[in-house]
Amino acid sequence: MTIWQHLFSIEERRNWWMRKMPPSPLRDYYEVPFPDVESDWRQVDYLALDYETTGLDEHKDEILSIGYTTINGSCMRLADATHMLTRPRCVIPGESAVVHGIMDDVASSAETLEEVLPHLLRALAGKAMLAHYATIEYHFLSNACKRIYGFPFVGRVVDTLALEVRVFRSQEKPIQQGDLRLANTRNRYGLPRYRAHNALIDAIAAGELFLAQVANRQEKRTILKDLAVVS
Repeated sequence: MTIWQHLFSIEERRNWWMRKMPPSPLRDYYEVPFPDVESDWRQVDYLALDYETTGLDEHKDEILSIGYTTINGSCMRLADATHMLTRPRCVIPGESAVVHGIMDDVASSAETLEEVLPHLLRALAGKAMLAHYATIEYHFLSNACKRIYGFPFVGRVVDTLALEVRVFRSQEKPIQQGDLRLANTRNRYGLPRYRAHNALIDAIAAGELFLAQVANRQEKRTILKDLAVVS
C-alpha cells in the first residue's frame, strides 16, 4: 500500500481525481458516488467481473476479453450480462491462447480497449467491483485507465477469494494448494462446475459464489465494509 492509499480514503481519492481530470468516461465514473460501506450488503449493487488477458503482468500484458453482469443485492441480473472482446496491440502469446482460446484472427476484428473501456466504466458506476482474486481485474483496469485517460481507477472491491480465506481462518483450517481456485471454492458450496477461462462465464461463476458465501455467513447483519477488500 502506498502512502497515498494509506492517508486518503477512496472517497477522498475519487473527489481528488475528479477535480483534476478533464471530461472523460473515467471522470463520468467518478462523478457517481461509491456505495456506502455502512449499507446492508443487500442494498448495494455489484458488478461481477472477469477478464481474459495475454498474461498476468498488468504493466505489460493486455486485456483480451471482458465479461460482467450486475448483482442487485441478492439477485443476479443475467439480462445485464455482457461479453466484449478487445483488440490487443501485440501478438497474443501462444501459452495464453491455449488457455482462453482467443486467437489473433478473432481478436484482430474486435474493438480496441479505448472503445470498450467506456462501456465497462458506465457499468461499474455506483457499484462495487466483484471478482475472484480481484487484484487482477482492479490493477489491469487501473493501468488501462492511466494509459488511456492519464489517471488511475479506484473503487470499492469485493473479492470472493479473500472472503474464502476468511472462512478458512475462522475455522482454523489450513489452506491447501488449489483450495482457493474458483471451481474448487464453488464445489464446497454445492455450485455446479462451469467451463473455465471464458470471461463472462467466470464473472457469473464469481457472482454465484459471492451470493453463496454471503448466505452462509453466521452474522445476523452484514454490511459492505464486512465484505470489501477495498473500501
